[in-house]
Amino acid sequence: VQLQACGGGLVQAGGSLSLSCAASGRTDNYYGLGWFRQAAGKEREFVAAISWSGDDTYYADSAKGRFTISRDNAKNAVYLQMNSLKPEDTGVYLCAAAHTYTVHDVQVARRKYGYWGQGTQVTVSS
Repeated sequence: VQLQACGGGLVQAGGSLSLSCAASGRTDNYYGLGWFRQAAGKEREFVAAISWSGDDTYYADSAKGRFTISRDNAKNAVYLQMNSLKPEDTGVYLCAAAHTYTVHDVQVARRKYGYWGQGTQVTVSS
């Protein structure tokens, strides 16, 4: 599975951005999708994840109530709507895919994700 993320940019605090990620290659098996981010000098951290069915989601505490993850299997795409952005949301956002056994599995652990996109930069100014 190859992943290509886009939609990053520069936004003021309190603003919104919408990220998207397109998957290609062998996408016929069940796979969960997730978003991670990595700020300069920091470890990559989990942001949000969604099951293959799209019915099940999980968010990092920092993202709850502000970010929404969704997917469109017909387009092999995953999205991350980010509202009320804060300067601490700044970083490179990466989408990732993980094989799952059921349509409802949601993967949170970074080590479960075997496929990664190249990332898109999000910068939130204060």
